[in-house]
Amino acid sequence: MVKRLLVIAVALAVAAFVVGCGGGGGSAESGGGTLTLGNIGWTENVAVANLTKVVLEEDLDYQQVELKTLDVGLLFEGVAGGDLAAFQDVWMPNHEQLLAEVEDDVEHLEPWYEGQTSFGLAVPSYMQGVTSIADLNGSGAERIIGIEPGAVISQKIEENVIPDYNLKLEHEPSSTAAMLAEVERLYQDKEPFVFPPWCPHPMCGEVSGWHGQPPKDLGGMYDFRYLEDPKNSQGNLDQPAKISAIVNEDLESDDPVAYAFINTLSLNEEELISLETEISNAGDDPIKGTNAWLEENQDVVQPAIDAAKKAQ
Repeated sequence: MVKRLLVIAVALAVAAFVVGCGGGGGSAESGGGTLTLGNIGWTENVAVANLTKVVLEEDLDYQQVELKTLDVGLLFEGVAGGDLAAFQDVWMPNHEQLLAEVEDDVEHLEPWYEGQTSFGLAVPSYMQGVTSIADLNGSGAERIIGIEPGAVISQKIEENVIPDYNLKLEHEPSSTAAMLAEVERLYQDKEPFVFPPWCPHPMCGEVSGWHGQPPKDLGGMYDFRYLEDPKNSQGNLDQPAKISAIVNEDLESDDPVAYAFINTLSLNEEELISLETEISNAGDDPIKGTNAWLEENQDVVQPAIDAAKKAQ
């Protein structure tokens, strides 16, 4: 009898642990669950990951959705290994190699961003006559203001761009936030510099030099020109990309609620930029900014909420 009671007690304890600490959804029967999402710290990732966190916690009764910030390679590994449920800032074709390394252990979802991106080395528009990476040594610029050292673009600059063009400029990788702060300072002073901007992003003002397309005013903070790359040293990084998510291969069965929400969520260019702007206006408080955005844009996420509720 004692042995039987002990077995029952252990079973109940295990069940309680699974319900309380697993990646499960927020159904009334389960009482909510927890989830861990990967975050690279890029502005669009901060926006979509915090949007997912807020909706899962407030609309779908999750106990906690944790965001874990890691370098991009570790994010792919984390999703494949099950430490992370999802990573929502996969740029294709930019991340083709990283995806190929884990493709047997993850599911690559359809793009959640409805537009296409632009990315690559650029200079402020006030740097007249600088249209190619080959022009940089004579441009007056002495620095390439970079982002995270683990980013693919950072590796390309170090291993391909600088040696291929014999550049004398110093590459200074740091973080996205640090890059943006330094760009703001240099831009205000009209200093010459090089940086790797991407759009959509609130930094994108009038953008020119993008694969022969006419200049496009995106309404952001800085006017800049993407540089031609005749040696193709950036590889496919300066090609238009789609932004999508990867999820652990077992997420659909282990946590159908989270899977359904992430799989159904969709944002267009205007919606994503407005979300990023609200977060910026909230003093870079992503929860406050996301809640402010949802007050005017609940209809945008409602289809994903409905899909998640059907999966409960």
